[in-house]
Amino acid sequence: MKKHIFGLLAILLLLFPAQLGAQAAKGWVPDMLGDGYEMRHVSQPDDYAGPVISTIIRKLVPDSQKGIDRQATTRGVLYIHGFNDYFFQKEMGDRFIEHGYDFYAVDLRRYGRSLVKEEKAFDIRDISSYFPDIDSALTVMQREGLSEIILIGHSTGGLTAAYFESRCHPEAIKALILNSPFLDWNLGWKERLIPCISLLGKFFPNFKISQGKSTAYAESLLKQHHGEWDYRTDWKLIQSPPVTAGWVRAITRAQRGLRDGKADIRIPILLLYSSRSINGSEWTPDHNRADGVLDVSDIKKYGLQLGPDVTYACVKDGLHDLVLSAPSVREPLYRYIFMWLREHGL
Repeated sequence: MKKHIFGLLAILLLLFPAQLGAQAAKGWVPDMLGDGYEMRHVSQPDDYAGPVISTIIRKLVPDSQKGIDRQATTRGVLYIHGFNDYFFQKEMGDRFIEHGYDFYAVDLRRYGRSLVKEEKAFDIRDISSYFPDIDSALTVMQREGLSEIILIGHSTGGLTAAYFESRCHPEAIKALILNSPFLDWNLGWKERLIPCISLLGKFFPNFKISQGKSTAYAESLLKQHHGEWDYRTDWKLIQSPPVTAGWVRAITRAQRGLRDGKADIRIPILLLYSSRSINGSEWTPDHNRADGVLDVSDIKKYGLQLGPDVTYACVKDGLHDLVLSAPSVREPLYRYIFMWLREHGL
């Protein structure tokens, strides 16, 4: 029944995009990333906590690069960020531009550019609540002539992207690229508590749960510590913030909804993950050569259950966000991604 409802919603959004759900702000404005990136806010229907917006960010392949009329372009990318995150991976966007893909990203409700109420940052009650945010971006992309769209998701964004594709099956999405998707918890013995916390989330969704005080992952990324990147630490916090029991329930239900053949994603999937995981709350040099957030064996195990056409690639010395790894890691990674797309006619 849910599949029919989501399918009907997708059709209606395409037929009557201005009358349903999201209303895009007038025009595009320059984005904080500069260099040709633009953004626009999208007003979404109120949810459990009140008003929400999403934000679409884009950069288009220049006409001079294409040598053709812009209307003839059909290929694009839509990127979905992870938890405690927002789109700032400008280098990734530029790589897709160089290869002839119009690049779009979405800052989901209560993240980054879409923050309305700081006290509700990152919170959600059901992963499907993100579907209108994704639908809004897809509708804009298709209005602008894109009919071959690659959906990319990182971490929780990978879970969201896979869940969206498994439930909605938009015709325009031709492939799915998952960068360290959050397909299972990485809590050791504490995972035994997840069913109890999920049940708690049904009745007391605002109950807060600490994620610890480690700053090791942020230190592996930030230029002022041991990384090479700059980003807004009020939007991507150095210490991962507490989550709610309602959020835990939403994540758990989505993860279970993708297992044991329930996903049945029929488009090609590229599953990417680091060669190893690392634990420990204090930064060490190994934190710059491993996934400090998820268990990479779980990513492979559950990623292979997503559909019949899954290509998996283990990225040696990759960070949790693989495109933020060292240059010696991400350069061959980009070459592999574009080779995979060419092999699939994309």
